Amino acid sequence: MSEKRDYYEVLGINRQATDEEIKKAYRKLAFQYHPDRNSEASAEAKFKEVNEAYEVLSDSQRRSNYDRFGHDGVNGGFGRGFEGFDFGGLGAIFDTFFGGSTRTRRSTAERGDDLNVELEITFEEAAFGCEKELEIQYVEPCSVCHGSCSEPGTSPQRCPNCGGTGVVRRTQQDIFGPYTNTTICPQCGGSGTIVTDPCKRCNGTGREQREKKIPMKIGGGVDNGDTVL
Repeated sequence: MSEKRDYYEVLGINRQATDEEIKKAYRKLAFQYHPDRNSEASAEAKFKEVNEAYEVLSDSQRRSNYDRFGHDGVNGGFGRGFEGFDFGGLGAIFDTFFGGSTRTRRSTAERGDDLNVELEITFEEAAFGCEKELEIQYVEPCSVCHGSCSEPGTSPQRCPNCGGTGVVRRTQQDIFGPYTNTTICPQCGGSGTIVTDPCKRCNGTGREQREKKIPMKIGGGVDNGDTVL
């Protein structure tokens, strides 16, 4: 197991840094390495490292323990590490600073998977080309609730368990003092909202399956197993 880097080094600050300087350094690095914005293979690991450093140095008690005992003061050697800390909840931290989170990313439109349709044609059609009509099935936002998952005239309500953040923070106590444990809200699943009156058309999924017929032109000379785009 590789040795953890010094938390001050991770954030690029000195040991006399103020709380504001710690927060400023964290914001810059979290923005730089957030997986939603950085596609490099190492970005997620660096993002977690930055958040781990910030979790310790932004807490005066844990920072004091770290300054005195190093990494052993906040994990491993004294019986408590970051177990129970859910990095899935880091979107809420990012949301606090930048107004965006992993929940926001999931709600935005993304390109879907390609559709693969197998089609049988005659030898003559394969040799000389033809035009076929394909019937495809696809999923799109519900025509009634338009993706809100709620019946018309109603809307999802803020989750009472997490206050709309999508995460639950619980303060616990150990021999060094209080610390915060962050997990995805079990009531809303991290969405921050609860659908109290599900749309009857889509059963609260926000999506419905549709069928569509599209013309497909196949050029001459295709063979078994060929793919036509």
